[in-house]
Amino acid sequence: MGGSPSCQIPAANMKGPVAEMVKEKINTNCVVIFSKTYCPYCKIAKKEFGKLGIPYEVYELDKHSEGSEVQDVLDVMTGARTVPRVFVGGKCIGGGTETTQLSKSGKLLDMVKRCQEAST
Repeated sequence: MGGSPSCQIPAANMKGPVAEMVKEKINTNCVVIFSKTYCPYCKIAKKEFGKLGIPYEVYELDKHSEGSEVQDVLDVMTGARTVPRVFVGGKCIGGGTETTQLSKSGKLLDMVKRCQEAST
């Protein structure tokens, strides 16, 4: 009993202005967090960067009218629509749990340092 094609969610427009904005944010910032202000996992991710004193760009999806479309773009790019979607050096490292694990292992700081050195 498969779903009919009309029930499938259309893929995000990866050439549209929202996709271009997402790509631009990822490519021009060492750390970008796509977040929602009320999400506990988003708060965890932001807290980890704060503890390490690492500056980051945050895009709060619930504060922008195109937030749902941004999530669609992130789904195509990363295979997940959930937030947070955390990018370091242009690469998605996952969400709050993965950010915490990388922080505890020391790898998060190393990744950010490499990105910062590459952009100078």
